[in-house]
Amino acid sequence: LTLVLLLMALFYITGKIRNWVVNKLLIKSEVDVGTREAMGTLVRYVVIGIGLLVIFQTLGIDLTPLNVLAGTVGIGIGFGLQNIANNFISGLIILLERPIKIGDRIEVGSVEGDVIKIGARSTIVLTNDDIAIIVPNSKFITENVVNWSHTGARVRFRIPVSVAYGSDVRLVENLLLEVAKENPDVLDDPPPGVRLLAFGDSGLLFELRAWSASLAHRKGLLISALNFAIYEKFQQHGIEIPFPQRDLRIRNGLIEVKSPCQLDKTQ
Repeated sequence: LTLVLLLMALFYITGKIRNWVVNKLLIKSEVDVGTREAMGTLVRYVVIGIGLLVIFQTLGIDLTPLNVLAGTVGIGIGFGLQNIANNFISGLIILLERPIKIGDRIEVGSVEGDVIKIGARSTIVLTNDDIAIIVPNSKFITENVVNWSHTGARVRFRIPVSVAYGSDVRLVENLLLEVAKENPDVLDDPPPGVRLLAFGDSGLLFELRAWSASLAHRKGLLISALNFAIYEKFQQHGIEIPFPQRDLRIRNGLIEVKSPCQLDKTQ
């Protein structure tokens, strides 16, 4: 009973120490919230390890027999607990190397959202639909992770645009730049740009490139707003957005063409 009470007290106190480090000790420093959370968690792990040794020695528990238990546990980790150990070690790597941190906008697999918590086994990601998704830490180590916030809040968006052949390409360029400059969420520095990428099967393929910091976490909203503005601007200036077209040429023979009325009579 004494051991259970001491362990409960240890975990309670270390939780308080972690919160004190994050919210009191480092709050006045220039360290971002992700770094504070990582340092607080590491401090808690260290204190728990030291506390366990002190408790065992205080209660006079002989740790020698635990060597056999540790070997058995090691075998269990190698088999049944492999995934749990993998996620725990991955969590430590995330806290130390910090490829992601709390507040980052990330994509891993089919999951996209903001990191709100990094735990020992998993990381919680909050999507734009306000759905919390629990992602095992090992995925951040073994899979490709897109971190939209790793180098800062500024992100460049690419909006593909197709116009019909025969359109004034310089007018199209100017209209796309106007759309970008009229949007309050598009940055002036770096300035937006337009590229004529290719001559497509049905039209000329342009790309509007615009930078944003305010909507870096909501790229769908910015792209939608720009697409609406592009369509309206093209409508005003008579720029045609093409649709797939195919020309059919008959070299030899005849094709019998029937009207809908004739088709009804034959059925």
